[in-house]
Amino acid sequence: MARVVIPLPDRDFDTTEVSVPWKLLTSAGHEVVFATEAGAKPACDPLLLTGVVFGKLGADPEPRAFYGELERAAAFVRPMAWRDIDVGSTGAMILPGGHAKGMRQYLEGRDLFEKVVAFARTGRPLAAICHGVLVLARAKDPATGKSPLAGRRTTCLPKYMERSAWLSTAWRCGGFYRTYDAYVEDEVRAALDDPGKQFERGPRVLFARGTLDDDSPAFVVEDGNYVSARWPGDAYLFAKRVLARLTS
Repeated sequence: MARVVIPLPDRDFDTTEVSVPWKLLTSAGHEVVFATEAGAKPACDPLLLTGVVFGKLGADPEPRAFYGELERAAAFVRPMAWRDIDVGSTGAMILPGGHAKGMRQYLEGRDLFEKVVAFARTGRPLAAICHGVLVLARAKDPATGKSPLAGRRTTCLPKYMERSAWLSTAWRCGGFYRTYDAYVEDEVRAALDDPGKQFERGPRVLFARGTLDDDSPAFVVEDGNYVSARWPGDAYLFAKRVLARLTS
């Protein structure tokens, strides 16, 4: 069984993008450990537990229930620091996302970028979803000056989805759905050698989400050992594809 590392910010990560992979991988017998900047216990975006607007747009009931279990897990309560991630003993790394401003700690984490670059060199399973792909886009290998994504096919949070969520909720939530002025897709595309060929937006969707038993609304991109996905609606399929790589 593999040791899987999931780096996180101290707060505001996406509930579903963390709890679903944790649940599926641990249920299959893998060890999942967590890392935050200085080893503080993390917490997801609280709006995703209660609903962003009038109780809507939050995590679905099953991922919320998984998160309730996760909050009691020893590996989650006592994470390591990013700088203490042992790349040599890590069998896979998963980079989740989230929208709220607490994510900036993670999306700008130099210690984390160093570990991500080092792990990408190993060729072991590496996976990123939503804003997690932005970590890879911003992490630069000092040997090449490029992102680990430079030659990869990938997806991420699509611009149309980020813009639609922001425009439909700004009246109540302000910039909640705009972590930065630049769109995630634009930054990810800029990190690719040939974005026209490498970036895959996937089918247009705004509400339909995949589940444990139905992957039809979900979309992931697989490129060798690398797996990427767009948003929480892809989390189950994303976790299954990571699990398949660990199993094989």
